[in-house]
Amino acid sequence: MRLTRQTNYAIRILMYCSANKGHLSRIADIAKAYSVSELFLFKILQPLTKAGLIETVRGRNGGIRLGRSAAEITLVDVVTVTEENFAMAECFEADSDCPLVDSCGLSSALREALGAFFEVLSRYTIEDLVKARPSINYLLGIEEKPAA
Repeated sequence: MRLTRQTNYAIRILMYCSANKGHLSRIADIAKAYSVSELFLFKILQPLTKAGLIETVRGRNGGIRLGRSAAEITLVDVVTVTEENFAMAECFEADSDCPLVDSCGLSSALREALGAFFEVLSRYTIEDLVKARPSINYLLGIEEKPAA
């Protein structure tokens, strides 16, 4: 299974906002930090905002911030909001015409694997990802390089 680019950058947006805690983050700054287009990030914001993972503040000094604590946002929260399809094989599709769909060993093995994937993602939060990199604020251009 491969996560989409949208999911990858959704997680990165949330990480940036977490690292920039206490301040509003601007899409332009996030786009610059990750070398990606602002338009692409704006498209990703819609599902994140709808799910309550991001809050937007309009106006001249507006921006975005986490919709809830980084410790409360799991990776599975993000993945289920940004990924459209978790069909690992053709038989996962609703319109599958495989006669073995309800009794196939492959289907049950893949469902178990998908369940394990979600279970692991549910154990990690945005806060975990940010804390794993103490220098993340510098790397994202949020802070100046710390004095040696």
